[in-house]
Amino acid sequence: KIQDGCSGRCPYCIIPSLRGPSRSRDAAEILDEAARAVRAGVKELVLTGIETGAYNRMPLGELAARVAAVPGVERIRLGSLDPACVTTALAARLSALPNFMPHFHLSLQSGSDSVLRRMRRPYDSAGAQRAIDRLRDAFPDLMLSADVISGFPGETEEDFEETMDVVRKVRYDSAFTFIYSKRTGTPAASMEEQVPEDVIKARFDRLLKEVQKISAEKAGALTGQTLPVLIEEQNEQDA
Repeated sequence: KIQDGCSGRCPYCIIPSLRGPSRSRDAAEILDEAARAVRAGVKELVLTGIETGAYNRMPLGELAARVAAVPGVERIRLGSLDPACVTTALAARLSALPNFMPHFHLSLQSGSDSVLRRMRRPYDSAGAQRAIDRLRDAFPDLMLSADVISGFPGETEEDFEETMDVVRKVRYDSAFTFIYSKRTGTPAASMEEQVPEDVIKARFDRLLKEVQKISAEKAGALTGQTLPVLIEEQNEQDA
């Protein structure tokens, strides 16, 4: 964990009031923890946090490069990223690391600009697409996953279809799909135009079905290929 807390103002999220503002760990402390993990037998490290892209002790790509250079680290990856923090420089720096895994998880939330504005997200659908394009330019074998919420207050059928259009266009390898639910203490809980629960559930079911269909197609395309894997655990009977 390289960072904790969040300085965002997303009206559906309770994290800022529970965890406080964003704060980043010292790089030397992170590198020491990475070295200790390797000595304990860990081979893959994930740099993560509440808002991973908000790390500010040094450029995130540089921190990843330093951790990747720790002797014994076979694989490194990043936790969830806000599309707004995915710069050309970050993508280029990470793609130069031989042990960096080409998988990114983006906090998309919605493909509708009007919903993103109500969510106070720091990007629009075009900005999210630019982030994806930067990653695809840097990583030919890129794999993408995302968070997507259905039923945020005020979401219309048109808004939801815009999200579906993005899912179909990007073709995420996987996605974490969520049904919007009220959180006590969040501004969204008292917003007008709350979407009826049955409508939210119906949209969620359509979204999940589309995501699963695309994911199965992407996985099916690997049939017949031989790929390297990292064994995390081995049963004694298989040794």
